[in-house]
Amino acid sequence: MSASTSTETSTEDGITYPPTAELLPEEFLRAFYQFHGRALLQFAARRLQGDWHRAEDVLQEVAIRAWRHAGELDPTTDAARPWLFTVLRNLVIDDLRARQARPAETGDPELAHPQVSDDIDHMLTSQVLFEALEDLRPPQREVLLHVHYLGRSVNQTARVLGVPPGTVKSRTFYASRALREALHSRGLYADGRYRDAG
Repeated sequence: MSASTSTETSTEDGITYPPTAELLPEEFLRAFYQFHGRALLQFAARRLQGDWHRAEDVLQEVAIRAWRHAGELDPTTDAARPWLFTVLRNLVIDDLRARQARPAETGDPELAHPQVSDDIDHMLTSQVLFEALEDLRPPQREVLLHVHYLGRSVNQTARVLGVPPGTVKSRTFYASRALREALHSRGLYADGRYRDAG
């Protein structure tokens, strides 16, 4: 989350940006949308039950908050992503809770929004976990499934998978580390807590 110290940041498509501290608001926002906009928008839309208009509103609020922290965030790197996803997640939860607290709208039943369960935080955390698991290689996912979710011992898992117990231990270690990194990059700690962002 620190500003770039180099004289310029280059991108794959040839656009060159000055250091973060020197970016004009338009340049900062252009870099924000270019590097993070698509991923953040898709994340928000999934969590808002496919409501792209609300997702775009939330994304705009994330952009504004990021710009307020322009001295600390470099929008041209992945280092900003955990902070951005945490802010986005918090805004989505606030939006869902606000809609849940409002009285039901009357009118065309087809336009009514579906009821949101009280367990929003658990649902979002589960979705983030499933997405993070998709980042792992299939053998890593498979060993985590057997050891952590099915509760099998190392020897049982080795027999089921047809590999030596040492391989199971190694895969479990590297899979756990990769999962922790995938969760961290999405703003979620391994224990299910999200990083604070404001």
